[in-house]
Amino acid sequence: MIQGGLYEESAISLRAKREAKINKAFQIAAIVFFAFAVIMAFIFLPTIPGFITAAKEQGASPVFAIVTVVLGVVMLIATGVILWIFRRRFNVSYDYVFVEDELRITKVLNERRRKFVATLKADQILKIGYCSADSYNTALAGLAGKKPKFLTPNSEPAEEKQFVYVLTTTTMGKNMYIIECRTMLLEYLVRATGRSKFTTQ
Repeated sequence: MIQGGLYEESAISLRAKREAKINKAFQIAAIVFFAFAVIMAFIFLPTIPGFITAAKEQGASPVFAIVTVVLGVVMLIATGVILWIFRRRFNVSYDYVFVEDELRITKVLNERRRKFVATLKADQILKIGYCSADSYNTALAGLAGKKPKFLTPNSEPAEEKQFVYVLTTTTMGKNMYIIECRTMLLEYLVRATGRSKFTTQ
């Protein structure tokens, strides 16, 4: 959508439908583990005082039985948490909003939760180019081992799009961002930063 100096675009996963199902599956699995943890807690935790009493009567230690029950509940909860967090790796997209000479990038998780990622200001951009160009490797070498930040969910660009690198500098040093965009967004960036900072080679 273009309105004056405003342009909006999204990088959506090429496997969005499949990943949405995977995300849902992990969510359901996590809920099942949480439910099992609650059930186990309600069934076994109230019996702990009985274990302690019986153990004392027999002159034995109740520690093993108590630890087994508590550890079982904790492991179920931990597994649920891991599954809940891991699901966020699936069905991810990025929103790019160009406004007032800066590109604002937001990460969208499962089409619902939004997380701000970065703002690329025109006066902080050193170079813009295609990731398929030789200049990409040259710019990457200048990062002194720092890895680029991929702000796209895809390993290959979607139809009518290309991977573009944006090299920036701040007081914290240089950073490289990889975005997946159409020609229109690239033109907005080049227009804001100056054509001297854009290279096709």
